[in-house]
Amino acid sequence: MTVPFHVDRPALVRQLRAAGCVYAEDEARLLLDAADSPSALADLVARRIAGEPLEHLLGWAEFCGLRVAVDPGVFVPRGRTALLVDVAAELVGPSASVVDLCCGSGATTLALARRLAPRRLAAVDIDPGAVACARRNLAGLAVPVFAGDLFAPLPPQWQGRLDLVVANAPYVPTAAVALMPQEARLHEVPVALDGGPDGLSVLRRVAAGAARWLAPGGHLVVEAAEGQVEELGAQFRAAGLVPRVWHDEERDATAVSGRRPD
Repeated sequence: MTVPFHVDRPALVRQLRAAGCVYAEDEARLLLDAADSPSALADLVARRIAGEPLEHLLGWAEFCGLRVAVDPGVFVPRGRTALLVDVAAELVGPSASVVDLCCGSGATTLALARRLAPRRLAAVDIDPGAVACARRNLAGLAVPVFAGDLFAPLPPQWQGRLDLVVANAPYVPTAAVALMPQEARLHEVPVALDGGPDGLSVLRRVAAGAARWLAPGGHLVVEAAEGQVEELGAQFRAAGLVPRVWHDEERDATAVSGRRPD
């Protein structure tokens, strides 16, 4: 895209790199594409240098080859979560009945819609901002986005009928949230990050509730930290699910699946 005003691109890249932006060249290009005037560019650059997430400034994030709208304050989809999508696509076939818990912007839901062509697809989040953002992203697919806590807002007649439940629930231990990059801890809602004392408070509840909602042979797939898989596997087994650990070194990503026995 040709910028309709003069910009010293090398100077912009240096400015972003000095602020700690690892991919300064790419960020400079995206900020230039988003600005329609020198003053708009200056504002975007100042906000980025102050630590605002690039995706919130642009209004979108790239995830699994899709452009997903991301509103200010909403959890920004991470590239590592593509592993969760890959695992889900490997475990269930087309025409599955799927629910995405802790859906955030709806990025995972969108990716699953493309990969699986489910017969039923729904998303859930407890954060009102995330629900509004996900509804906007999913409006063209007529996918319902429920506001509430995990399984609570789902229609009760879905119990025992879901082929797949996925959850990118918060799994950062409370004490570690303060150590996260500023763009996350200051600009994403805490409910999307804080997983309780050991990071597994929400995931324990996901595991405990999943067996009641999954059909026989159905799967739960969640994202977690590598150091949490042993305890999480124990929680899956306690809930009657057969766990399996998945790891992707290149993405630095870990997922745990749990199958409800037939």
